[in-house]
Amino acid sequence: MSAVLSDRLKSLLDGPVFVVLGTVQPDGSPQMSPVWVKRDGDDLLVSTTVDRRKKKNLDRDPRIGVVVQDPESPYEYAEIRGTAEMTTEGGQELIDELSLKYTGKKYAEFNPASAQDAERVVVRIRARKVVGSL
Repeated sequence: MSAVLSDRLKSLLDGPVFVVLGTVQPDGSPQMSPVWVKRDGDDLLVSTTVDRRKKKNLDRDPRIGVVVQDPESPYEYAEIRGTAEMTTEGGQELIDELSLKYTGKKYAEFNPASAQDAERVVVRIRARKVVGSL
């Protein structure tokens, strides 16, 4: 069963807010990464590459957590718990869209070294539960 994001949380996610994404390491410990995010309805989309630790963790265990904090009111937050689905389809388009949202530039212009990046992956996060004050 999917969770519904509040209108306030949706509004925050539609802006250039950084979120912290958590995956499960092979030994069961958490792995956390600050990432750019896009909302697609009540799903979240983030970008990574096929060689990153978070991708490898999600291949093994699709459980995922995301923490969103309002930068204007840092005591207000939401923790989104769910599962991840991944595809390489649309990977380059998503990172370009996210880069425009956060930096005003396409990804290759913002990060010229990105030509060395491995193949991009779209991580779709389907919320199962949302807790917190947003």
